[in-house]
Amino acid sequence: MILSDKTLKEMIKSGELVVKPIKEESIQPASIDCHLGSHFLIVDHHSMDFITLDSEISYTEIERDSITIPPHSFLLATTEEYIELPDDMVAFVEGRSSIGRIGLFIQNAGWVDPGFKGKITLELYNANSLPIKLQAGRRICQFVFAKMDQKAENPYSGKYQGQKKSVGSRVFKDSEVKKVLI
Repeated sequence: MILSDKTLKEMIKSGELVVKPIKEESIQPASIDCHLGSHFLIVDHHSMDFITLDSEISYTEIERDSITIPPHSFLLATTEEYIELPDDMVAFVEGRSSIGRIGLFIQNAGWVDPGFKGKITLELYNANSLPIKLQAGRRICQFVFAKMDQKAENPYSGKYQGQKKSVGSRVFKDSEVKKVLI
């Protein structure tokens, strides 16, 4: 079940759901608008010949209030908002229609597991033929929350738990990679 604005406000007020900072106008009828942070990562293509799933990726870290994404380019960004989900709730991260209409695709694999705590790393792709300049603090995406039928038996405690800025891929830490290396 998707949660309404009324339920979201009650859960935030009680502390059952944490979204910080939160602005009253960010709470929409069935979602919470999120804002672009000021931390970005760009794949350092000068230090690698290719990317694999079993080795760490090198990134260039950028901390500033605005960034321009060249046409057909990719970068990682973070939300200003830090969230903590209870063990019986999931969140979907969705791009805003107004942002998608300028050719900026926003994704984070679209899913936040129950028990997750941290800021959300966003994958941004400029599908336009023109550069897109982004400003920290602008609404960039939205969280849609859903209740589960019961608490998760094993809430999230994975490799992205507690992230406070953009975090690059940690796919090289997946369990099947370790099994192959042994």
